[in-house]
Amino acid sequence: MKNPFPTMRKATRLTRKGRPLSAALLLQRTFLSAPIAAATAKPVRRRGVAKAKTGIDRPAPGTFVEGDYGCAQGKLHYRLYTPVGSTRRRLPMIVMLHGCTQTAADFAAGTAMNRLADELGFLVLYPEQSARAHPNRCWNWHRPSNRIRGGGEAAVIAGMTRQMLKRCKGHEDRVYIAGISAGGAAAAIIAAAYPKLYAAVGVHSGVAAGEIGTISEALTAMRGQRQPSAGPTIAPPPMILFHGDRDRVVHPSNADAFVSQLRRSSDLPLDARSEQGVIAGGRSFTRTLYRHGRGPVLLEEWTVHGSGHAWSGGSRAGSHTDPDGPDASRAMATFFLARRRSEGR
Repeated sequence: MKNPFPTMRKATRLTRKGRPLSAALLLQRTFLSAPIAAATAKPVRRRGVAKAKTGIDRPAPGTFVEGDYGCAQGKLHYRLYTPVGSTRRRLPMIVMLHGCTQTAADFAAGTAMNRLADELGFLVLYPEQSARAHPNRCWNWHRPSNRIRGGGEAAVIAGMTRQMLKRCKGHEDRVYIAGISAGGAAAAIIAAAYPKLYAAVGVHSGVAAGEIGTISEALTAMRGQRQPSAGPTIAPPPMILFHGDRDRVVHPSNADAFVSQLRRSSDLPLDARSEQGVIAGGRSFTRTLYRHGRGPVLLEEWTVHGSGHAWSGGSRAGSHTDPDGPDASRAMATFFLARRRSEGR
């Protein structure tokens, strides 16, 4: 409402001039008309301004957002991709852990997983290691504190996964985790620590943790010089492995350690069936499926012949990729989406 004092002074002058009725009408228009107009006016709606809501909405289809997640065990940056399509679907989620020297955006570009998410329909979450936690942004998978349920990096990534699932209304029984190199080792550890969260795991050029507890033991394993474990082990989650047989960073024998873990987790005989293939104009590969009898595939192993320490079939838009190999992203997504979390796990 406008300043009322000039109107009151004018009404006083009218009264002194012997015009009280005019003064009363002036005051009535000033003090009574504004509230009436405000009460009867329709609310103004501006285009492009959404009604305020509580909480955080699921990101729009086709967006690649970023943010930070923190909990008692630590804090991490992340990137989150929401595929194109309907917002009403309960989408599966794949958590992708980058390797050393990489970032979330770099890993997304190299694996082209976002493009595959549009085609097959799933969310992709990329946690990003801090340079403060490791100068080369490696996941500290070799530290025992990061390998236990409720502790360290494993707890932060699991907590982030749950929060993004809730935010995006994702499918809780169809959550998967994969990674390369240090990210591959971390993915295997986290999937084993949280079997009621992750339905399957993908490891590319990674190390099976086993009894590793120091950086020295980790380097020995990476060189392929550690002694194989002989004791029994807990059954690992369904797993898909990729490894280049010319890898000079993580020795190819590390893939055998994952197979050995599976073999020692049960008294049942492990059946292995292999097939050979070649990518048109690219590399040859061996694909081996492991299962107990006629049961489901427990481990799918790809050996990429002639490939080094790089994401097989990846894009040159990212680092540490081998575009000439079989498409690891598609193979992993296909393996994952065929599985759901078992209620008994």
